[in-house]
Amino acid sequence: MYQFLVVLILIVCVLLAVVILVQNSKGGGLAANFSAPTEIMGVRKTTDFLEKATWGLAIALVILSLLATMAIPRNHTDNPNDKEQTEQTENTPSATETANK
Repeated sequence: MYQFLVVLILIVCVLLAVVILVQNSKGGGLAANFSAPTEIMGVRKTTDFLEKATWGLAIALVILSLLATMAIPRNHTDNPNDKEQTEQTENTPSATETANK
C-alpha cells in the first residue's frame, strides 16, 4: 500500500511540474497557441483548465502525502537488541541524579 501511494505521489509531482511549466504568468504559454477562433478550446478555456488542473493536482498531492504518512509500515516485532538498549538506558543514572549525590 505504501509503495503504491509513493508511486502515485511521484506521478502527481511530475504532472504538477508539467502543468506549472506549461503555464505562463502573463497569459502566454500554451494558452497563446490556441488563439484561433475556430479552435475547440479557446484561450480562456485553456487557462481555466490549467488552473483547475494545478489546484486539483496540488490537493491530490497533499491528500496522498497524508495517506502515505498514515500508511507507513510500522515495525512491531520484538527485537531482543532493542530491549537490551532500553534496559541499559533505564538503568543508567541521569546527569542530574549523579550531580545530586
